[in-house]
Amino acid sequence: MKKKLFLMALALIGFAGNVFSQDYTYPLSDKVDHKKVSFKNRYGITLVGDMYVPKGQAGEKLPAIAVSGPFGAVKEQTSGLYAQEMAERGFLTIAFDPSYTGESGGEPRYVASPDINTEDFSAAVDYLTTLDNVDPERIGIIGICGWGGMALNAAAMDTRIKGTATVTMYDMSRVNANGYNDSMSADDRYELRKQLNAQRTIDAKNGAYARAGGVVDPLPADAPQFLKDYYDYYKTPRGYHPRSLNSNDGWNTTSSLSFMNMPLLAYSDEIRSAVLMIHGENAHSRYFSEDAFRKLKGDNKELLIIDGASHVDLYDNQAGVIPYDKLVEFFNKN
Repeated sequence: MKKKLFLMALALIGFAGNVFSQDYTYPLSDKVDHKKVSFKNRYGITLVGDMYVPKGQAGEKLPAIAVSGPFGAVKEQTSGLYAQEMAERGFLTIAFDPSYTGESGGEPRYVASPDINTEDFSAAVDYLTTLDNVDPERIGIIGICGWGGMALNAAAMDTRIKGTATVTMYDMSRVNANGYNDSMSADDRYELRKQLNAQRTIDAKNGAYARAGGVVDPLPADAPQFLKDYYDYYKTPRGYHPRSLNSNDGWNTTSSLSFMNMPLLAYSDEIRSAVLMIHGENAHSRYFSEDAFRKLKGDNKELLIIDGASHVDLYDNQAGVIPYDKLVEFFNKN
């Protein structure tokens, strides 16, 4: 009953000229043309996205950017905001739901995969190359939070990607295998594998997949600040969305298994195209970007730390710290 009343309230609340019944957590811009698009990845899964095109430039050959993330979010949240903002600045953009989530296809639902989700970025590039109003030599990607690691993995594989920006990046394989700040021992990891594989047995017998749960609700009084920040975005009108896994029941519990066994950034030192990594100074996840950046090679790589910003400050522009001008400069240059 509580959840139903909350959803009813969301449908009635205005937000800077936009209402939540329009399905977006940010106001849609009158400076861009917007439409739904769909395309298939290499595994035959249909991905659904929102395309944003600068007004009056539909017939021109434009640079293009594909955007996804955060991990457990949908395109009507952070990725769509970034896509719209970059379209206002002259890029054709798509924000897409990864496989098994949001409006995209794939069964069973709510599964994450280091392989398939990396492929999702390349499938978005496939789609962009087919558009008459896209310059196929000027395509980049933006990966936010957990999709930052997927973006770097895609850049290591897909030479069509000319520039990759990561924002408040998580290395999902590292955090699943090692815990936060690499606090998990080999014995801890073994015990976790045992628990997750026992859950597989239960799921097989039930014919359904247990969910890990989204952001903790209610929030404990002693919750660390980063959990409070997540709650403030995913569980309040600021960023709640009914299709968002983090806003609701989370991923399938056993999704962690593949990440524990498949390091995402194994070949990131072979990325020859340009990379811009953006992270908040006060983000609990900052070490992921700093360590990943140390592995990159070449003089076309940059790490930008935003003074005073937390992890979630870079999800939307409530704190006014998202460096859109820097992103424009990076993609125009590269």
